[in-house]
Amino acid sequence: MKTSLLRYLSFVKFSHTIFAMPFALIGFFLAVRWQHYPFSWALFGKVILCMVFARSAAMAFNRILDLEYDRLNPRTAQRELPTGKITYPQAVIFTALNVVLFVCTTYFINPICFYLSPVALAVVLGYSYTKRFTAFSHLVLGLGLSLAPIGAYLAVTGRFHWLPLMYSGVVICWVAGFDIIYSLQDVAFDQSLHLYSMPVWLGKKRALQVSSFLHGLSAVGVIAAGWLAGFGWLYWMGAGWFAFMLWYQHRLVHPDDLSRVNIAFMTTNGIASCVFAVFVILDLFITVS
Repeated sequence: MKTSLLRYLSFVKFSHTIFAMPFALIGFFLAVRWQHYPFSWALFGKVILCMVFARSAAMAFNRILDLEYDRLNPRTAQRELPTGKITYPQAVIFTALNVVLFVCTTYFINPICFYLSPVALAVVLGYSYTKRFTAFSHLVLGLGLSLAPIGAYLAVTGRFHWLPLMYSGVVICWVAGFDIIYSLQDVAFDQSLHLYSMPVWLGKKRALQVSSFLHGLSAVGVIAAGWLAGFGWLYWMGAGWFAFMLWYQHRLVHPDDLSRVNIAFMTTNGIASCVFAVFVILDLFITVS
C-alpha cells in the first residue's frame, strides 16, 4: 500500500504542489483576514483537497497524453507510465477519479466554485495539448496555476476581487518564466518531433530573455499588489525575498550551461513561493485588525 502510494505521488510529481499551493493559501487568508470572513477548518480542508485533486488530474492527464513522447525522450523514459510501474488503464482511472473528486468537492464549497469547476478543469487539462501547436504553452501552464489564489478566495467569499486577481497575474508570469527555463532541457528533442516551446521558437538565449521579462513583470505585480492593498513591513520582506529568488535563478542558468536547471526550476521557485506566502500571511495576521 505504501509503495503504491509513493508510486502515484511520484507519477504526478506531488512535490511540485509547492508552486501553486502557497498562493492558494494567500487567496484563502486574504478573504479571512483582509475581508474579515470567518475561518473554517472544514472549508480550509476543502480548498486544499481541490488543489490536490485538480493538480493530480492535470499532471496525470499530461502523462497519459505525452506517453509516446516520454518513451522516446531519455530524460523522461524512466517515468512510471513508460516503464509500466503504473499501467495505462490505472492512469486513466486515477485521472478520472481526481476529476470527479475535484468537481464533487467544489459542490460542497459554494455554487460559483461548482459552476466554474468545468472551466478550471478545461484550463488545467487543456494545457497538455498546447505544446503541439503553440510556443505560448508556458503561459497556459501559468494560467492553470494562477487559478489557485482566485479559486481559494472564491471558495471563502463567493465573489471575485481585484487583489487575488492581481496575484493570479503574478502567478501567470512567474510560472511561465520558470517553465521556459525548464523547457531548455528538451530543445533538441522538441525540435525533432515538431513540438513547440519558447526555446524552440526563439532559441535559448532569447527565450531566457523572455523568461527574465516575465519574472520582472511578476515582481512588479507583487510590489503593485502590496502597495495598493497597504500591506505592512512583513509583506515587503516577503516581496523582497520573492523578487531576489526570481533574479537568482537567472544567475544559475545560461544558454550554454544547463547543469543547474533543476536547482533553478525546483529549489529556487519552491523556496520563493513558500517564504513569500509565510510573510504575506503573517502580515495579514499581525497588521490587519
